[in-house]
Amino acid sequence: MSTSDRLPWREAARARLHDATLAELLGRLGTTDVSFNYRWEHVTAVVTLALRLAELTGADADIVEAAAWLHDICKYSDGQRHPQAGAAYARAFLPTTDFPPEKIEAVAGAIADHMGLWRDEPLLILEAQVLWDADKLAKIGLTAVFHWTGGRLAGDEMRTLADLIARGRDADWQSKTVASMHTEPARRAAATRLAAYHALYDALERELAGDDLVTSVS
Repeated sequence: MSTSDRLPWREAARARLHDATLAELLGRLGTTDVSFNYRWEHVTAVVTLALRLAELTGADADIVEAAAWLHDICKYSDGQRHPQAGAAYARAFLPTTDFPPEKIEAVAGAIADHMGLWRDEPLLILEAQVLWDADKLAKIGLTAVFHWTGGRLAGDEMRTLADLIARGRDADWQSKTVASMHTEPARRAAATRLAAYHALYDALERELAGDDLVTSVS
């Protein structure tokens, strides 16, 4: 395939990811006609965060953006092995686009390393660090509240507010995620997001109990 015949990589990656999210909805719910596409919202948030972190850390923007678009491309089809499957997908797919060929292996490496909600040992390559941090930042804070709530409400089971609160409160792993952040901007943001996350649920539970009728918070 000549260079002129190759697809624009950003648009192609975005389209492939969108198709994968529709396949996930169809497989999980039997329809793509839903009110909230969790996987799409998650990945687009990760892309935004990865690009902002690249600006702040000096990471290669092409590598982190491509890795962000493709990091969950095999999430539904390959489950726990999706990082390795996603890396293989990137190696096969990106050469069909105009993505710089010398950067493809770095994209695949970042995707392969993004698994886990916390880490015992830090990643060593900056672009892999940025993708990991961006992926986990999208899973804590108010972003997580609305993503998880939207995803569960778009499912095929009725949910009560108590169910949603219980799901939100069952997130003890988040403190480990904050401690595992690699980059300084992500560490600062993660701590702020986690505090906002807990504060939101605290305020919601006070309202539902009517405690705000008799007490005030300064």
